[in-house]
Amino acid sequence: MSTEARPERASVRLSPRTIVLYAIGSLGTGGYATLPGLVLTYFLTDNLGVAALAAGLIVTAAKIWDVVIDPLIGAASDRQLARTGSRRGFMVVGALALPLFFALTFAVPPSWGPVAGAICVLLAFLGTATAFSLFQVPYVALPAELTDSYDERTRLLGWRVVVLTASILLFGAGGPALRKAGDDPVQGYLLMGIAAGIVIGVGMLIAARTADAAAARRAGDQPSAPPAVGLREQYLSGFRALRRSQPFRALLGTFLLQALATGTMLAGAQYVATWVLRSEDAVTFVFVALVGPALIATPAWTVIARRVGKERAFAMASVLFTLAAASITIAVWAPGAWIYASVAVAGVAYAGLQSLPMAMLPDVISHDERTSGAGQAGTFTGIWTAGETVGFALGATAVSLTLAATGYISTVAGMTVEQPDAAITGIVLSFSILPAVLMLASLAPLRRYRLRRYDIDA
Repeated sequence: MSTEARPERASVRLSPRTIVLYAIGSLGTGGYATLPGLVLTYFLTDNLGVAALAAGLIVTAAKIWDVVIDPLIGAASDRQLARTGSRRGFMVVGALALPLFFALTFAVPPSWGPVAGAICVLLAFLGTATAFSLFQVPYVALPAELTDSYDERTRLLGWRVVVLTASILLFGAGGPALRKAGDDPVQGYLLMGIAAGIVIGVGMLIAARTADAAAARRAGDQPSAPPAVGLREQYLSGFRALRRSQPFRALLGTFLLQALATGTMLAGAQYVATWVLRSEDAVTFVFVALVGPALIATPAWTVIARRVGKERAFAMASVLFTLAAASITIAVWAPGAWIYASVAVAGVAYAGLQSLPMAMLPDVISHDERTSGAGQAGTFTGIWTAGETVGFALGATAVSLTLAATGYISTVAGMTVEQPDAAITGIVLSFSILPAVLMLASLAPLRRYRLRRYDIDA
C-alpha cells in the first residue's frame, strides 16, 4: 500500500489503561528472561551434576529452537492480524502453555542421573521457549500499532521497562529465595518453577488484552490478508526486511551484541555470588544492585531521550555500562562487597539499554511501513526476538565455555567442592571484561542507525 493510499491514523496520547495493561506483560517477559538465565545453568551443573559444557549446550539448543520458530511466528502473527484484526490469539495460547512447561523444567530430580536429567530439562525448556515465543513476538509488535508518536513510544516502553525492572527484582530475588525455602533443594527448585510459571502466565494473559486496543486503533486500516506461503517464503520475508531496512540492520546488530553482553552477566551472576562473594544468597543482592537503580533511572532515560534523541541516549547508556562492567575485573585480585557499587552503576545504564532500543524498534517498523506498506510488524519482531534470543543464548554459552576451559568442577545437590583459582578467575572475567568488550563493540552498528525524530514525526 502506498503512503498516499494509506489512511492516516492520528497520534493521540496513550491512555493510562493501555500503558498499564501493556506494561504488565513485562511481568512475564522479565520472569522468563531472568530466572532461566540466572539459575538454569547452575541448576544443571550444581544440582543435576551435568558437565558445564553440556549444560551450556542444553541452554543454547533451546535458544536455537527459538531462533528457528520466531520468524515463523512473526509471519503467522501478521496473517492472524490481517484475518482477524488482532494478534491476541497467539498471545493467549502462549500465556496458558508456559506455566506448565516452566514448572516441568525445574521438576527433574538428581536421582535420574545427569544424562536423563539433561534430556528432560532440554525437552521441557523447549516447550517453555515455544510458549514464550507465541506471546513475545506479537507482544513486541504492538507498540508500532498503538501509536505513531516518537515520544509516546518512548513513554510506553519506558513504563514497560519500569515493570520489567520490578519483575527482574521479583524473580531475581524471589526465585532463589523460593529455591532455598526448604531443606530439600529438589523441592525448592520445583516450588520455584511452579510459582514463577504461574506469575509469568498471569502477566502475559493480562497484557494480551492490549492487542484489542491496537486492533481498535487500526480499524479501517488493516492490511489485506497475505496469501498462504511455505516455510521458505516465511523465512525469506524476514531476510527481505533485513535487507531493505538499514535502520533495522543497525538496531538489530546493536541489540544482539548487547543481549550477548547482558546475557553473559546474567548467566555468571550465580557463580559470582557462590565463588567470588562466597554465598549463594549473594545473588539476591547482586540482582538488587543491578536492577534496583533502574526503577529510578528509567524515567530519567526517557527525559534524556526527549532532549537529545533516543539514539544518543542509547549510546550514553552503552558507554556507562561498558565502564561499570570493566571495573569489576579488579575482583580477580581484590574481591569484595565493593562489586555491588559497580553493578549498581551498570544497573543505571541497564535501564536505558532496555527501554531505548525497544522504543526505537516501533520507529523502524513505522518507517518501513511508509516505504514498503503496512502489515509486516510481526515479521520484524520475529527477527528481532530471534536476534535477542541468540544474544542471551550465546551469553550462557560463553559462560559455560569459560567454566569448562578454566576447570570448573560440577557437582550434585548436597556435595561440596572447592573450585580451582583458574575457574574463579574465569567467573570474574565472564562477568566483567567479556560483557564490557561486547558492549563496546555494539557502538559500531549503533553509529550507523540513521533514523531521527523528524523522520518519524514528519
